Amino acid sequence: MLLPAVNVKTILLTRSVVFLRSFAQSCLRILCIIVALVAFPLIHVHAQESTNEDEVVKVSTDLLVFPIRVRDKRGQAATTLTERDLSLKDDDHVTSGLYLYPGADRVALVFALDQSGSLREIVSQQREAALALFGRFGERSRVAVIHFAEKPSLVAPFGRDTVAAREAFRFPVRANQHTAIFDAAAAAVKAFDVLPRVRSERRIVVLISDGLDNASTMKAGPVIQAAFQKQISFYVIHLPLFEPRDGRLAVRSPAKGFRDLAEKTGGKYFLVGTASSALAPQADKTNTDLTPIFQAIEEDLRSQYLLGFYAGDASRDGRDHRFKVSLPAGVEYQFGGYGYSRTHEFFIKMPRDSQENPQVKLREP
Repeated sequence: MLLPAVNVKTILLTRSVVFLRSFAQSCLRILCIIVALVAFPLIHVHAQESTNEDEVVKVSTDLLVFPIRVRDKRGQAATTLTERDLSLKDDDHVTSGLYLYPGADRVALVFALDQSGSLREIVSQQREAALALFGRFGERSRVAVIHFAEKPSLVAPFGRDTVAAREAFRFPVRANQHTAIFDAAAAAVKAFDVLPRVRSERRIVVLISDGLDNASTMKAGPVIQAAFQKQISFYVIHLPLFEPRDGRLAVRSPAKGFRDLAEKTGGKYFLVGTASSALAPQADKTNTDLTPIFQAIEEDLRSQYLLGFYAGDASRDGRDHRFKVSLPAGVEYQFGGYGYSRTHEFFIKMPRDSQENPQVKLREP
């Protein structure tokens, strides 16, 4: 049987085309893999950077954020709210959006430590419990320490390492000196000015003192107002002195406004010890344990929300505007030192100059 004639040139040409096509496909696959390997890290890094940039809120965005406590009808903390649960009534159209962030996963924390009298040894012994509070809020948190007697001094600037802060809890006693609590509180508020504004960061001051102010040039009111406007909450730990009164031992009254530092900035006030405990035979102030108080501060921070609103362009006219923010039926919230209510009415005054700080107030209950 005769086989058909075979054209050798045709066979070679066909094989060459097949080879070239296969080679081209292989090169294309390798090129795609190379592009994917190169592009993926770039995309990943870009996404990470974008997240960080989104978290830092510049002044120009006009996002104002304040801590609130939310409770249900039983008085229990409500921890499942989202921005969709907020209701806004804004007739002047001065807000462009609302913001709600649950809990606290990072803090900027200032410890303001009274150096007077017998507090030195107590404060020194509490440094591990105090720094443990800071350590439970994540590696991006920052801590600073201020000492104060007649004048405040920033002895450990903001940092993420606790070495300097731990050392700052050891200090010489300043006996027979005056104490300037409100000057120290003002210095603590000012200390935050060096930090960039971070949307989800809680800014708090833990102030430990006997409550007796006899040297401040500042009054409590302006300090409280400055802390409120900068969204800084004070947690005041009162280690009291006692005095005889009406035939019995009683807590010596602290300076006017001392307790307000906490209660009007969204923080809390803690009184350590009672007259009965001071009179007990085994009473020893140096054995005071503040661990439960630091735990209570942590629990309070984690149960709160950050409520914020974006101020729109219409608000920056130098005039007063108002709006209301409400929660669903069955829950109510506390803002600053005001009482609990389902709805709060806010007053905002945004200066025309973007470099000036806005003013936010709440209608008195």
